[in-house]
Amino acid sequence: MADPSRGQAADRQTLFVWLLVLASVLILALLQPRLPELKAFPAAWTLPVTDWLNTGMDGFVAVFKPVFRALSALMEYPLQWFSGFLGWLPWSVGMVVAVMIGHRAGGWPLAAFTAGSLAYILLMGLWPDTMNSLALVAVSVPLAVAVGFGLGVWGFHSARVERFLTPLMDITQTIPAFAYLLPILILFGFGPVVGLIAGIIFAFPPMVKNTIVGLREVPSDIIESGLMSGATRGQLFFLVRCRAGLRQILLGVNQTTMAALNMIIVASIIGGSEDIGWRVLSTLRKAEFGESLVAGIVIALMAMVLDRITYGLATRAPDMSPQQGFVGRHRFGLMVIASAVLVYLATLALPELKTWPEAWTFDPAAPLNGAIEAFVLWAKPFLDSIKNFIIFTLVLPLKIGLLNVVGPFTWGFTATIWHAAGYAVLVAFGAWLALRRGRSGLAIAIASFGVIMFFGLTNLTWPGASLLLIWFGYRSGGVRLALWATVAMAFMLLTGSYEKAVLSVQLCALAVTASFLIGTGLGIAAAESDRFSRILRPINDTLQTMPVFVLLIPVIMIFKIGEFSALLAIILYAVVAPIRYAEYGLRNVSKDAIEASTSMGATRSQILWRVKLPLAMPNIMLGLNQAIMFGISMLVITALVGTDELGQIIYIGLSKGNFGIGFLAGVAMAVIALLADQYCRAWQRRIDAKREGVSR
Repeated sequence: MADPSRGQAADRQTLFVWLLVLASVLILALLQPRLPELKAFPAAWTLPVTDWLNTGMDGFVAVFKPVFRALSALMEYPLQWFSGFLGWLPWSVGMVVAVMIGHRAGGWPLAAFTAGSLAYILLMGLWPDTMNSLALVAVSVPLAVAVGFGLGVWGFHSARVERFLTPLMDITQTIPAFAYLLPILILFGFGPVVGLIAGIIFAFPPMVKNTIVGLREVPSDIIESGLMSGATRGQLFFLVRCRAGLRQILLGVNQTTMAALNMIIVASIIGGSEDIGWRVLSTLRKAEFGESLVAGIVIALMAMVLDRITYGLATRAPDMSPQQGFVGRHRFGLMVIASAVLVYLATLALPELKTWPEAWTFDPAAPLNGAIEAFVLWAKPFLDSIKNFIIFTLVLPLKIGLLNVVGPFTWGFTATIWHAAGYAVLVAFGAWLALRRGRSGLAIAIASFGVIMFFGLTNLTWPGASLLLIWFGYRSGGVRLALWATVAMAFMLLTGSYEKAVLSVQLCALAVTASFLIGTGLGIAAAESDRFSRILRPINDTLQTMPVFVLLIPVIMIFKIGEFSALLAIILYAVVAPIRYAEYGLRNVSKDAIEASTSMGATRSQILWRVKLPLAMPNIMLGLNQAIMFGISMLVITALVGTDELGQIIYIGLSKGNFGIGFLAGVAMAVIALLADQYCRAWQRRIDAKREGVSR
């Protein structure tokens, strides 16, 4: 039996060390005006990593550039063929085929949604641009699926290969896409093939993961039945294991399709093709918000249709039993071909069925621009008050500190020594109240947050920030996480990425915290109310399937460019994961635990806060983890609205063709993401350990 006095002594010792660390951070921050080298890491100590990367890339390009250019020319053939085919294909044939596939995947509701989406594209006169984007998807997705399936099969058969693939996939998904768009551009040249290659690289990891899971989770009795039937090794794998795991594998196809679509739209920034992504970006740069919104809706509809069709086909894996015969197995495909041929023959008599008449198009951009301008002018006082409140009470204090924010223009008064003393007393009182209730962790969090908000992240010294980060890592995950934090901090400092990394952390921390609190609250409400869950579900689906930089359009229209717009865009992108994980976790709490608490007389509120939430905490923490990942990946997109952090450095490197600075900033963002992931995992382990200790 553990001695309680020893535990209390250990807690007091931990609290004392925390106070010592915070005091050191505070003293270093107060000393930095006299010792500037404490704030800015000495330039003489940084390594010329950017030059090394550029030199290495130049040497690599000098040797292998002809090979990659030849590969680019080779891959351009299927892209041009699909683009030409879809451009030639009558709109009526495309609509009939798409609606039939939609009906196959999701019944009449999905067929109607598909028809409505395509009708919108036709009415807006954006059919050719949409077909160019679809051509990129049509080529990149099969290639990404083939690469992902092959690697997944290899990883399934070899544990060593799987151990190698896991960090590789994490790296490809945590390094911002813009960071590896640059080497692709250098190697493959300017043009649509850049988007194609980037789409394959970004989209294959989900296929790898789902292939491994699908093949691994096939029940052993199915495999034994195949062996008893005399199947060969190849038959056992392709006709038994692959078929049994087909649903999970097809879910990988669904996720790969969405990832490829998202990446191809982003790659239109440097792809130079006349597709729908380039139309959105070009109109957004010109502040033509009506035109941008019209095209952005096309991207959103395209994403939702592809998502629901691929997901519907995945969840209804067809029966491919050979007993049905060829016609029985391929009845639907034959019906689609027959319908397409009949409609095509009709287009020979009715030219309107081949090319949508320009007189039938509608351009709502001008009235939209007028309506947007009128709304912004009408709501400007209210919107500005919200924007200024958040900026001056949260964004700027976290960035440069209350010490530098409070003033007559921002807060209505001039800060004095007495205000600083009152702030210190308030923080100390909050920490003391937490200690009185036995919440030492909360007390430390209040004290740490108080110090950071007073000075600001950019005004904390690099030794103080290193000390705080490493000690927090040690307390959260032991020596291993402390070493992780040490390596991450050393990388940021020695490569000269520290200052921009701090700005990335500041923006992402605010957005992720807001998205986690809002999303978890909405997820709890959805779990407690089926009606609210039904209302929230289509909103989640829309936000999850919508390509990332489309989210910038409504935000910029209302709040213009700036850090506040970036903050809102990240929140919109990252909020879905906490909603989904919180609702899923709460709805899947053990019914036995709920029945036991109900029989003991617990109220609905007590069951929620004392039973459901603690048991659902692993899923809720996964929501936080995913929100962090989404928030960091969105930073590069928000660089388009004027943020000044690592995302902007990547964008600058991309626009100037500087591989070194762009790739280095991308790796720095990946390091932040991986370190945050380790912190979340460590926090979850501590919560699980505490819960298991209480249950015993």
